Amino acid sequence: MTLDGKTLKVCSCNRTVALDAKALGAALKAGEPLAVHHQLCRKDAGAFQAALGRAGEVIVACTQEAPLFAELAADSSAASTTTVRFVNLREQAGWSPEAKGATPKMAALLAMAALPEPQPAPAVEFKSSGQLVIIGPADAALGWAERLHDQLELSVLVTHKGELPLERAFPLWSGKVAALSGWLGAFELEWRQENPIDLEVCTRCNACIRACPEGAIDYGYQVDAAKCKAHRDCVAACGEIGAIDFSRIETQRKERFDLVLDLSREPLLRTHELPQGYFAPGDDPLEQALAAQKLVSLVGEFEKPRFFAYKSKICAHSRSGREGCNQCIDVCSSGAIRADGDHVRVEPHLCAGCGGCATVCPSGAMSYAYPGVPDTGMRLKAALSIYREAGGQDACILFHDAREGRAQVLGSARRGRGLPARVIPMECFHVASVGMDLMLGALAYGASQVVVLSTEKVAEGYGAALQRQMGYAQAIVTGLGYAGAHFRLLSDLNELWNLQPAASVAKPGLFNLSPDKRTTLDFAIEHLARDRKVQEIPLAAGAPFGSLAVNKAACTLCKACIGACPEAALLDSPETPSLRFIERNCVQCALCADTCPEDAIRLVPRLLLGAQAKEPVTLNEAQPFNCVRCGKPFGTRQMVDNMLGKLSGHSMFAGGTRRLQMCGDCRVVDMMENTAEASILDYPKR
Repeated sequence: MTLDGKTLKVCSCNRTVALDAKALGAALKAGEPLAVHHQLCRKDAGAFQAALGRAGEVIVACTQEAPLFAELAADSSAASTTTVRFVNLREQAGWSPEAKGATPKMAALLAMAALPEPQPAPAVEFKSSGQLVIIGPADAALGWAERLHDQLELSVLVTHKGELPLERAFPLWSGKVAALSGWLGAFELEWRQENPIDLEVCTRCNACIRACPEGAIDYGYQVDAAKCKAHRDCVAACGEIGAIDFSRIETQRKERFDLVLDLSREPLLRTHELPQGYFAPGDDPLEQALAAQKLVSLVGEFEKPRFFAYKSKICAHSRSGREGCNQCIDVCSSGAIRADGDHVRVEPHLCAGCGGCATVCPSGAMSYAYPGVPDTGMRLKAALSIYREAGGQDACILFHDAREGRAQVLGSARRGRGLPARVIPMECFHVASVGMDLMLGALAYGASQVVVLSTEKVAEGYGAALQRQMGYAQAIVTGLGYAGAHFRLLSDLNELWNLQPAASVAKPGLFNLSPDKRTTLDFAIEHLARDRKVQEIPLAAGAPFGSLAVNKAACTLCKACIGACPEAALLDSPETPSLRFIERNCVQCALCADTCPEDAIRLVPRLLLGAQAKEPVTLNEAQPFNCVRCGKPFGTRQMVDNMLGKLSGHSMFAGGTRRLQMCGDCRVVDMMENTAEASILDYPKR
């Protein structure tokens, strides 16, 4: 059967998957019957091979035997012209107590599989020549150095003393690590050499050991500071070799490496997502062996996706030294994001691709690119549309990651539990990338609920961020009158069977999700609010929507808040002294409130619906003050009155404050006309 010009091969897996060929063919609107194979990977393999020569793309509804089908395709004469893709129907829909009612879900899964592949994200490159540093106690570090020095160009930093090797086969230092940073191909290690004996210079002649009267030097060539009485006989014995220098203790050394094997009991790097090329197996021999195996393979040139895109122009991090939004910095589990003046800087080599930064970013300055929201939205739209047309009801979208989450879904099905027929699984690289834009977008497309599967490998901060996003989204749909719990973060798939459906839209949206986060939210919320007589929805503090309350008695209309606003939510007026505000643009970053010298601005989290949210409103306006000389307005009366009140008693204005009531041009003219006024030019030179 063909689907959107692609050949579809479906298998019942030895009749263990209940497939309604007639209903599934009708749901897919293929125009021809659906042929169901029962042993496509065995006796029916010829049907797959025959399809390779007839189609440019073949979709196989089996993932377990994907390596076999890929091998058959590679051996085919059509290998260069045919693409083979795979979709899982067995565990995601067929092996479930509700399998007989899962035809709409199967149709949705096949419809998603037929969509074009997302545009690939730009690549981030790594180059490693195999320069490895092993850090840790002498026994463990030197043991692995002996095993690896023939395969990698390595150095060893001993942090706890021990007997040294008989042969000098690699650089060897001792000391305490001061700093370690970087990534595969670009690590920078700093350490303090706390031992007076430089192990790289030392010839192991043992002259210092024989010369030391206190026996403070052992065969690890380390000086025991508790025993040493500063006779310095060891220095004299070392002589011209010059390996012993007690002044060296205070110096700090720095070297660059491609790879790091950290055998410290407590890892030197503590981020949840560790940099590529850094391994910290601790003192477990098995973990150490696995790390060593991976290290050997990390020589050459590598690349990974650039998971994010950043628009500094709309970033609300900071303005003029005033700190605003730090959400991306706070949520990042790899330490890849740091402040950079008024904006932030993301190190793509450290970015682990979680997408949490894009999820929490209120303005959309940070967006996810693996895949982008429009691509994921296209999958949501296709799946929910065909699910609904095939008779499916109360669709629940389940987001899970491609590793632990996928394993849970497959494992549950193989244990006989599986997923409910209304749950449509959607795999993503990391669940932290599922933000409010995707959640509300799914509801606008007709989903009843959105569930995110959080496994034990998901950082705690990501779970908290997702809960907040779900809280804001739930407040919006509840405020719009949709009954039930629409969003859920869970760690156990069994909870899906007890999840009651929530209210959904009467008619699904036809729009596409935008790469601009605020535009996507506008589309989704506008569709959800259609025919709902709701003007305003209160939200919790921290929500990315809201208004501002201005204390008019305190505000002098200095306009500092306008210059601080990164989203053009606050506007000036060319006609009158006033402060205007467009609520749709406000992301509640609080930069305006922190900048205001009169502390006159307060955030009001809420969602204002309709056209009024996009129209400018006046928050404050004042009577203009006219220049007492030319009559031109140059400020507000309140501002000038405040200035006169503060400066009228100053000695500089003992002759009067009339000049303070003039515009800038008139002040200059007045100064030039007043010849009796003292000038610095009147004072003699020294």
